[in-house]
Amino acid sequence: MVVLNIRINGKKISREVSDNTLLSDFLRDGLSLTGTHVGCDTSQCGACTVHLNGNSIKSCTTLAVDCNGAEITTIEGLASDGKMHPVQESFKRNHGLQCGFCTPGMVMSTVDLLQKNKNPSEKEIRDWLVGNICRCTGYQNIVAAVKKAASEL
Repeated sequence: MVVLNIRINGKKISREVSDNTLLSDFLRDGLSLTGTHVGCDTSQCGACTVHLNGNSIKSCTTLAVDCNGAEITTIEGLASDGKMHPVQESFKRNHGLQCGFCTPGMVMSTVDLLQKNKNPSEKEIRDWLVGNICRCTGYQNIVAAVKKAASEL
């Protein structure tokens, strides 16, 4: 067991974890932050995407102990004072979701993209989201939601 000292969604957390605990399991099972979804366990689908020190990562293939001392933001940490993040709001308004399973990962990846590129082209959006799989939509509304969020941020 290892003592993990980490900041998640702005809150300091100190917990004992096994050295083989995945970050996704720590978030979901250890902290009940179930917005981080696990769809593949192989880093293919992107549903588990969170931010590690401001950059999007796949939490299903990241060990929690490797995040010691880090800042993690999950989908639950994007909202502020009960108000959705502009990217979350754009996905909602522009129907950038269907079943919603992939949506947390898509939103987290999009927030990272828009922090790095304020006005991405459609190709840049599609290239950035290549690591996020949606099995329900044709991606058109997801891309539209990202474009709209970019114009509003």
